[in-house]
Amino acid sequence: MALISLRQISLSFGSQPLLDDVNLQIEKGDRLCLLGRNGAGKSTLLGLLAGRLQPDRGVIDRQQGLRVTELPQDVPQGLGGTVFEVIASGCEGLADLLLSYHQAAGSLEQGDTTAAGKLAELQHTMDTQDGWNALQRVELILSQLKLPAEQPFDQLSGGLRRRVLLGRALAGEPDILLLDEPTNHLDIESIAWLEDYLLRSNLTLVFVTHDRAFLRRMATRIVEIDRGRLADYPGDYANYLRRKEERLHAEDEEWRRFDRKLAEEEVWIRQGIKARRTRNEGRVRELKQMREQRRQRRERTGRVRLQLNEAERSGKLVVEAENLSFGYDDQPIINDFSTTILRGDRVGLIGPNGAGKTTLLKLLLGQLEPDAGSVRLGTNLQVLYFDQQREQLDPDLTVQQNLSGDQDTVMVGGRSRHVYGYLKDFLFTPDRARTPVRILSGGERNRLLLAKLFTRDANLLVLDEPTNDLDLETLELLEELLADYRGTLFLVSHDREFLDRTVTSSIVFEGDGRVAEYVGGYSDWLRQRPQQEETSQERKATREKPKKERARKLSFNEKKELEELPARIETLEAEQEELHARLADPEFYKTAGPQVAGLQQRLQELETELEQVYERWQELEILKTGEGPKAQG
Repeated sequence: MALISLRQISLSFGSQPLLDDVNLQIEKGDRLCLLGRNGAGKSTLLGLLAGRLQPDRGVIDRQQGLRVTELPQDVPQGLGGTVFEVIASGCEGLADLLLSYHQAAGSLEQGDTTAAGKLAELQHTMDTQDGWNALQRVELILSQLKLPAEQPFDQLSGGLRRRVLLGRALAGEPDILLLDEPTNHLDIESIAWLEDYLLRSNLTLVFVTHDRAFLRRMATRIVEIDRGRLADYPGDYANYLRRKEERLHAEDEEWRRFDRKLAEEEVWIRQGIKARRTRNEGRVRELKQMREQRRQRRERTGRVRLQLNEAERSGKLVVEAENLSFGYDDQPIINDFSTTILRGDRVGLIGPNGAGKTTLLKLLLGQLEPDAGSVRLGTNLQVLYFDQQREQLDPDLTVQQNLSGDQDTVMVGGRSRHVYGYLKDFLFTPDRARTPVRILSGGERNRLLLAKLFTRDANLLVLDEPTNDLDLETLELLEELLADYRGTLFLVSHDREFLDRTVTSSIVFEGDGRVAEYVGGYSDWLRQRPQQEETSQERKATREKPKKERARKLSFNEKKELEELPARIETLEAEQEELHARLADPEFYKTAGPQVAGLQQRLQELETELEQVYERWQELEILKTGEGPKAQG
């Protein structure tokens, strides 16, 4: 029996139905991806499955006692408490217990000895109500999604709030998990963890995503919303693309036959007196039905038409940065980074959330002064900046007002265009153009921001997460546009496939202020990453071009260090394995109390330390074999 069944569901907002007499069954174990154009009804369908929305017509059947949790597209209003409280609230029936235990453990850690008695009572309750497994899930989610447990939820940025809501949805161990753009605002490391977590959990999933790498790995079934109807494609994304092309070709053939038959019948009905005297009334009724069918037909929505206004070419040099360093409160963000960006370069910036990607952009664009080092900008630069927070849009103004104010025309490519005609290129109808921005879907807002920005001339594009919420077709068109763009591009994105298809080099944040540059996109970086130290040295040697070189040998201390490194690695890995085992044991949480946070912190320190030791080992081995850096003579 299906977990949820939708039977003959219809739902409209305005004159055009979003869902028109659709049927859908969600089976246990499905990992179903919903695809469709922006505004097609994907989030609406998730709302129906979650029970937040009710259909105009039709029946929704759910199994008795079915537990459904959801990551919605928009952050609910009025949600308070700390991050821990919000995530723990996803553990149905255990939220108050988990919060009480967390607060008592925190008080004891702060030196409040009176909390010990209460903690002992709570530990007994945790034993009887299976609270330890729930606490372990909450602690794991906080750690892996890099969330500040004690931070008030209402003080977080929009991106962080979405990550907290994702954590809340995961914490509940639901029968069905509904995710609306789960990779938005996650860095690449967190996306990889989420994929592994979902696959290990064997959850039944219904999700909406623009992230093709996530889609390819997760989906076992794809349902597309197309003009109010559902098309169901079992299998993966590649099968969907093939089957969809076949379906649309068959639809085109069917429409051609229908239109030809209708045209023939219209000729017949308009024939002279003699023909009309012998008309068959059944044939007349059939013609009326065909006319109605043709009137009711919903044509396929046109393609987005993207066009960039390229300014006059910039100088050959765009940016030259030498020995840049920058930090906040003695915390290094960027340490001794140098790069040269030339006209036509397409550069991706990769790194965890909060690593400093936006900071580096501001340094390279001259908007922020470095603590050390220098930046030289090229000539004739005209910058266009896409802001992932969409702060350039006023939510209370209409689509048209955001684009052109009170004017009926906009200047595009040196010529005047009517605002409705230009917005049609971005799939906004005149009615939609008069709609306040606040009620647009996330993808529609992104399309509007692109439309607004592309009215300006530019030879340097700075795109900060431009793919969030875009439908796949628009995303692929944006890729094509950027591939043909002759100016310079800086791209911040966590969309792995988009990076691979768009950029020619990558600047990667590797922790502790280390920033390195690699040739190619995300996949190229993964292949080069083990040779990171060697690559850095090679680039340095190339820049210096010494007159005379000789192989540098290991010093006495370096030989001794190399001999001791294997034992050091073995010790660190043994400690790491022990901590993993303790933190994976639910029994540990019954007595650990305030130790949990400390052990998780130590585990992160071990991972960093091991990475550094392995890099040092590789560096010394390279020197030992004589393939390392050369000493100048």
